[in-house]
Amino acid sequence: QVQLVESGGGLVQAGGSLRLSCTASGLTVSSYSMGWFRQAPGKERDIVARIGRSGGMINYADSSVKGLFAISRDNAKNTVYLQMNSLKPEDTAVYYCAADRASVLGLRPDYWGQGTQVTVSS
Repeated sequence: QVQLVESGGGLVQAGGSLRLSCTASGLTVSSYSMGWFRQAPGKERDIVARIGRSGGMINYADSSVKGLFAISRDNAKNTVYLQMNSLKPEDTAVYYCAADRASVLGLRPDYWGQGTQVTVSS
């Protein structure tokens, strides 16, 4: 049974940082394209960042996070991270980890985590 368990969310002041973790069981993160989505209240779930199976492809689909967020993967820990710096109130959302068998994470990935709340206060 595949599980993606996110952690690291919480309440932070604007300008602060958080690091989200997504630890997988039942699959090997190095064999999947991985990524992070977020969903703000009343909005659709959007992709934020993704990393390809080989690790060579990293893409930040949301232009507002380029240079501020960084996705990475630790194969030994079977974990994917999202480092978020200079957080803004508009980054407030539930953040979801996702895994896809495809070489590039799509909009309907094969597996989802349960989500972790990130709240940025002004």
